[in-house]
Amino acid sequence: MNANNAPWVIVLAAGSGTRLSSLTVGTDGVVVPKQFCSLRGGRSLLLDTIDRALHLTSRERIVVVVAADHERWWQPQLACLPSENVIVQPRNRGTTAGLLLPLSHVLARDPAAHVAVLPSDHHVAEPTVLNGAMHTALRQVAAEPDKVVLLGISPDSPDTEYGWILPLSTERSLQPVAAFVEKPPLVRATVLMDAGAVWNSFLFAASARTLWQMCARHAPEVAAALTNVRRHDERSLDAVYSVLPAIDVSATVFGGSASDLLLLRVPSCGWTDLGTPSRVVECVRRLERRRPPQRAQWFATVDLARAALHPASSRLVAVGA
Repeated sequence: MNANNAPWVIVLAAGSGTRLSSLTVGTDGVVVPKQFCSLRGGRSLLLDTIDRALHLTSRERIVVVVAADHERWWQPQLACLPSENVIVQPRNRGTTAGLLLPLSHVLARDPAAHVAVLPSDHHVAEPTVLNGAMHTALRQVAAEPDKVVLLGISPDSPDTEYGWILPLSTERSLQPVAAFVEKPPLVRATVLMDAGAVWNSFLFAASARTLWQMCARHAPEVAAALTNVRRHDERSLDAVYSVLPAIDVSATVFGGSASDLLLLRVPSCGWTDLGTPSRVVECVRRLERRRPPQRAQWFATVDLARAALHPASSRLVAVGA
């Protein structure tokens, strides 16, 4: 794929990570959003995500959306990207606004763009497997640009803290979507797993134009407000965000667009959404059996493993701001 039709990658890094705040409080009492933390020393989760993105496209086509009040953490970590690719959100207004803001910048620069969307707070033990699945999703989007391809993670347990996606059948790895189920009780999760449902990773690929139109159908007020966002200065963008409704992409946009979605089942790749302290502990213990921890680096503000397994010890392993 040449540079002119290479995909874009949107990295979502504006979340506050409140469910993990018990692990990410620094010695100064400030909660560090988990995407700026390290799992076991070494790079932050955000920079791990940037590394996966670099296996999908060039540095010039990686766009990261961040929060204005997180600047002390993202500014040093994202110095590796062109400054115009760091899109600052004045406040949190849900995942639809968090997606459409960077998408509007991509569309202004490349109206024919295809995009891969990567949350920045996941751990992936085997990134080659996940990147292979995303390449497959992008090829499918090129063949069917009116579809959004969701990456579903093959489950290893009936986890009640994940959202689930049920395909219409399990005959092939790529299937239409039958239903979304958000955090079901254990009995329901077990039934879903037995029926071939997968975990909703919120990883997906799409034509940028198709994705915008889908969001505009189900969240028209958000799309209308952000259509000309590149013309706004910082103050006027803050005014726009002050009245935006908080709308969830999975529940409202994807949940209302099943006929426009395809589900790609990702083989086991050691994927984990580090959403709860117990999930961090489980992930770290699996990693301890596989390889030693990485060396701490300057930008790894908080080591989640140390915080989860040894809460009495200092959580600051390096100073990044």
